Amino acid sequence: MPATGDGRASAAAARFGTADAADTAHRAGTGTGTPAAAAPGRSAAGRPVAQRAKEAADTATAGRSARPDRGDDTREPAPIPHPRTTSPARAEPSGEAPYRLLVIADGDTGDMGLIESLVAESGARVDLHRAGGVEEAAALLAPVPMTARRSRPRPADFNCVLLDLAAPAHGGHPTDEPFPSDGLDGLRELRRRAPHVALIVLTDAAGAELGAAAVAAGAQDFLVKRETDGALLARALRYAVERKRADESQRRLVEAELRGQENARLQRHLLPTPLLDGAGLAFTRRYRPGRRRALLGGDFYDAVRTDDGTVHVVIGDVCGHGPDEAALGVALRIAWRTLVFAGLTGQELLTTLQHVLEHERRSDEIFATLCMLVLVPGAEPAGDASAPGAGSDDGAAAPQVEQVRLFLAGHPAPLLLGADGPPRLLPADQTGPALGLLPCDDGLAVWPAVELELHPGWSLLLYTDGLVEGRVGAGSRRLGQDGLIELVADHHAAGLTRGRLVDSALAEVEELNGGALTDDVAVLLLERNPVSALMG
Repeated sequence: MPATGDGRASAAAARFGTADAADTAHRAGTGTGTPAAAAPGRSAAGRPVAQRAKEAADTATAGRSARPDRGDDTREPAPIPHPRTTSPARAEPSGEAPYRLLVIADGDTGDMGLIESLVAESGARVDLHRAGGVEEAAALLAPVPMTARRSRPRPADFNCVLLDLAAPAHGGHPTDEPFPSDGLDGLRELRRRAPHVALIVLTDAAGAELGAAAVAAGAQDFLVKRETDGALLARALRYAVERKRADESQRRLVEAELRGQENARLQRHLLPTPLLDGAGLAFTRRYRPGRRRALLGGDFYDAVRTDDGTVHVVIGDVCGHGPDEAALGVALRIAWRTLVFAGLTGQELLTTLQHVLEHERRSDEIFATLCMLVLVPGAEPAGDASAPGAGSDDGAAAPQVEQVRLFLAGHPAPLLLGADGPPRLLPADQTGPALGLLPCDDGLAVWPAVELELHPGWSLLLYTDGLVEGRVGAGSRRLGQDGLIELVADHHAAGLTRGRLVDSALAEVEELNGGALTDDVAVLLLERNPVSALMG
């Protein structure tokens, strides 16, 4: 490369000199400011290579010497810092935070001097650090365990690592063993032990293919020693950091998507499958958690038919919102089904369920409301059992009047939709306390049964309070149970049944609320079906 106009050797010439030149410049510690004189009787061209390289390195490091007869700058050259100390590059102040660059290079090759001159030429704000090998660098890059942070200072938070592929992968000095066949063992070890740091590799002129292989193995960029200047180093550093940041963002996004899919599968499996075979009932359920991106909330429901033909239905609501409440709702639902199949019902079942709640909840303030129905099989209708509408095609009897026992534990009463007359709420004058509010052992928590009769053509709408606590318009007025009765009556009078009735009612509730409901909502519609049991 040609010399500068004032007789100084170019910085590039010094950088891309021999290893002896860089090593000599490094061992000198500081520049002298004047080129070394040629030995007497020998021309400059005849001087030893190491001496000529030393002169070029000294000239590039020292800059202009104090020579008044040439009108040069009289400032003293800056000393070359020790390679194991921090050496921020001299650059114009800027608003950007400096890059913290860790260089992994063998101190005996002199490449540290090359890198320092590249950083100085780049004009970028760089805090330069050095490690003699991958092992030493990995120790600097490793995060400090939480247990040791009080007694040990945190390591420097490096933006990027510049790895000389000639540096030893294990230890600070080369060993007698041959270097790995593909030259990338050090890179792989660094990727394994510090995967969070951006990485640039440095290769010789003949190692361009090795640099490309390094990028394929996980590096963000590669530089060739004899083809790199300060501007190229600054750009590679900036691009490597941004690429690594983009890679990390993409990785976190993919992990979040995978976690979301896994959570969705888990939550779908935690929702119950009602067991109503042979019940002759149409069962429609809708479930909408209030939490965003969740499929499961604190509301829970279930319905089963036992061997004696009795149908048991439950719907409940754990106070609060979040995964803890959702998990507690699942625990209560599973416990309820288990207790039903064990033969428990009524007061005994609810008392046991409260004990489960008390053991599973995270604090004493957590409670759950609950509504439970027990449909007792009745007698077959009088007359010909084969008459139209007298039975179902699966052989289940369709009684004219059915007996039902209602248990309320601080929960809204179900809505009865009859064939004749408007919808009405079932009696709620004997409501017991919510589960978990009062202790069971002293007899304060009592849940009496309300005996009711259901006439042919009945439908029962069970719901959680999220459905009736939605707002009506922009004010603070809530829909309430009276509003729900009026709303359902309109849709039922229009001839809607089963899923269409529930969906249309939910859609209007959300429209009145001005958007999606913020609370968990569970809705069950149980209808006597004279043909075959359906679920929606």
